Amino acid sequence: MDVKDFYYDLPGELIAQDPLKDRSGSRLLVLDRRTGGLEHKHFSQILDYLTPQDCLVINNTRVIPARLFGEKEGTQAKIELLLLRRRENDVWETLVKPGKKAKPGTKIMFGGGLLAGEILDVVEDGNRLIRFYYEGIFEEILDQLGQMPLPPYITHQLEDKERYQTVYAKYDGSAAAPTAGLHFTRELLDDIRARGIAIAEVTLHVGLGTFRPVKVEQVQEHHMHSEYFELDERAANIINETKRKGGRVFCVGTTSCRTLESAAVKMHTKADAMSGKDSPGETSGKEWVRPCSGWTDIFIYPGYQFQVLDALITNFHLPESTLVMLVSALAGRENILHAYKKAVEEKYRFFSFGDAMLIL
Repeated sequence: MDVKDFYYDLPGELIAQDPLKDRSGSRLLVLDRRTGGLEHKHFSQILDYLTPQDCLVINNTRVIPARLFGEKEGTQAKIELLLLRRRENDVWETLVKPGKKAKPGTKIMFGGGLLAGEILDVVEDGNRLIRFYYEGIFEEILDQLGQMPLPPYITHQLEDKERYQTVYAKYDGSAAAPTAGLHFTRELLDDIRARGIAIAEVTLHVGLGTFRPVKVEQVQEHHMHSEYFELDERAANIINETKRKGGRVFCVGTTSCRTLESAAVKMHTKADAMSGKDSPGETSGKEWVRPCSGWTDIFIYPGYQFQVLDALITNFHLPESTLVMLVSALAGRENILHAYKKAVEEKYRFFSFGDAMLIL
């Protein structure tokens, strides 16, 4: 399977640079994965596709203002830092630009000395481990000095940091937003609950692996970066009960999808998952997921047999990206590329601040 098989042509003017004033005012392209049929709706009409037997799974991670701008001690050379994940206490794995100025032992000052850091080591992919020194509470200092880590295809300055957070964001830890969730308002979520539709909260802290280009030619040779996830007992109970009574599990975003597939009770080998062995309907006690937490590098591409998810609410993804491969695994590559072609023709807004898609 070639990476280039997942390419599509996208005019640059369709890349959304700013969020809409009304979160739920975006458009919604509905794809029936069995027939390939398409419907053009507005996001608030998502309610028309949910029943009281279904449940909605949302990722409650919160994006940290992970982009820091500092100066190299001694030379005042400009250095940009992106926090990827906390390794221990005040030691973080980071992406540093320019990397040639960030050798082990390099000291960097941020905010006129309000925060200082020392490069400890160079690790996988050229990332740097850095130890921070400060007085007070790190999160408060980061909120004061840091900027939201918007994807590189967004060139406009974000006026309101909260517009790159979901309204249900709770737990700090992401380097990027779970953008499918940006379409939900508190009022829309209240309407969903009022209709008897259960909402299960999971956590997956989004890493930069989401945005890294696939550098290999063959899809199967790509390796995903690990991301931390948690699925608690309450969420597991909601999901299992939904499946038992014949309802559907609607995942909001690829991160929620990857969390559930990682937490599936039958922890398949990759080979088993690709061959579809041991379907979840055969699990003892009719359980599809179990409470768990840890690191996942699950890579979902065509041939994967989904264990939990029934429907996916998602944004439009970059050509040749792992996320286009994931939605192609669910709906079929031809269906996805056809849907994306129609979305381009109809001038849908693409990527993080763009319109949404519902795959049924």
